[in-house]
Amino acid sequence: MTTAFNEHDPFDGVGRDAIVVDDTDVDAVPATEPRRDDHIPEQGELELQDRHALRRVAGLSTELADVTEVEYRSLRLERVVLIGVWTSGTQLDADNSLVELKQLAETAGAVVLEGVTQRRPKPDPATYVGRGKAAELRDIVESTGADTVICDGELTPGQLRQLEDVVKVKVIDRTALILDIFAQHARSREGKAQVELAQLTYLLPRLRGWGDSLSRQAGGRAGGGNGGVGLRGPGETKIETDRRRINSKMAKLRRQLAQLATARDVKRDQRRTRQVPAVAIAGYTNAGKSSLLNRLTGAGVLVENALFATLDPTVRQARTPDGRAFTLSDTVGFVRHLPHQLVEAFRSTLEEVTDADLILHVVDGSHPDPEQQLASVREVFAEIGAQDVPELVIVNKTDAADPTVLKQLRTKEPGAVEVSARTGAGVDALIRAVSESLPLLDREVRVVLPYERGDLVSRVYEEGRIVAEEHTGEGTALHAWVPKMLANQLGEFAVPVG
Repeated sequence: MTTAFNEHDPFDGVGRDAIVVDDTDVDAVPATEPRRDDHIPEQGELELQDRHALRRVAGLSTELADVTEVEYRSLRLERVVLIGVWTSGTQLDADNSLVELKQLAETAGAVVLEGVTQRRPKPDPATYVGRGKAAELRDIVESTGADTVICDGELTPGQLRQLEDVVKVKVIDRTALILDIFAQHARSREGKAQVELAQLTYLLPRLRGWGDSLSRQAGGRAGGGNGGVGLRGPGETKIETDRRRINSKMAKLRRQLAQLATARDVKRDQRRTRQVPAVAIAGYTNAGKSSLLNRLTGAGVLVENALFATLDPTVRQARTPDGRAFTLSDTVGFVRHLPHQLVEAFRSTLEEVTDADLILHVVDGSHPDPEQQLASVREVFAEIGAQDVPELVIVNKTDAADPTVLKQLRTKEPGAVEVSARTGAGVDALIRAVSESLPLLDREVRVVLPYERGDLVSRVYEEGRIVAEEHTGEGTALHAWVPKMLANQLGEFAVPVG
């Protein structure tokens, strides 16, 4: 089956408006002051401008003519043809998967010319698709002038090589494409190191040498040199040198990530010590997680209608309607068949989800198959050990969703909250649901805190819920519900009931 892709319409389901939890519009100005036309850009807007400042020019290429050198050059995507093997599910499932691959390719900067799917019990072990389909794919590449073929699956090194021999252009798979997007969007030191480690893990078993790449660095007569006693012999091939270099680089990156993870753990332990509940926003890529974080906290993080727009986690503080503080963290998005290399490399970042007290599982209500998104994300939850963390499903983009799809989601997920981060609809209900889902404050205290212990009063306001407050001659009298750890610290200031 062959599908021609057209340019997609701009999607307006991702909002940029930001409100804080107390429903105060941060963009609002007093009626007595005229609104100025000069807009001060937020950090996310600056990052988006920087990302779009350098774009690839279609039709200009510096690629090598010999496609066998593909592993030794940087990945460049220009004009691509997509190919997928449909092994299970319905035709609609296969089409949705290829459409998602198209969105991934466009996010990476490619122009998608055509898409082809093949129905098979399993991918061909030699060329991924059958011999006839591979020949048809070669004809499509020649007629469209494509320079890259992207396969909707992870190919073995042998399949990559043999399919390239047939189509005569560069072939990459879904995993390499996702890694390329991550490499483009990583900004922090930790994010760049995580992506590089994942790329090297993927590249290591796919190294191959051709022609001069197999020449040996010989030290003795057998290699045409004079290396001295103990160094004579055939020496080491270039591919073996490359493999050793990659292993050394991977070891260095793992040490670097371990140091960065230690710093992240220290910050997380400080929040645990203060007993501030942690809420993680997780979900499928481009479901509107960053938009929801901006809407709830005014964080101003980057928002873009693209897959994997944000990779680095952002932690912001918010408050429930009764004044209780909690942290909201935006995490990297997930996707079906998320490369295992990425899960391993981003494990320290994904611990924000594992260690959370509550997960806000955001799903795109305007997507044709949101149930599949929910299933894919929960598979990753199981892989990182977060399947037992309490989960609150958030159906986003309801302003652009099909009412029939929403009705099906209500049946499948009866406790889900429907919101629109763009318009703000349903945000009040979401805040109430989060407040009700946070860990209970199980210690009731009545204390009189001396005025010089304002730090404890501040902690009661941040971590607990105030029932009554009175200023007396001895200090601040509080009746509140607080976590167990804080209640122990307040014990010396307790007063009898009545």
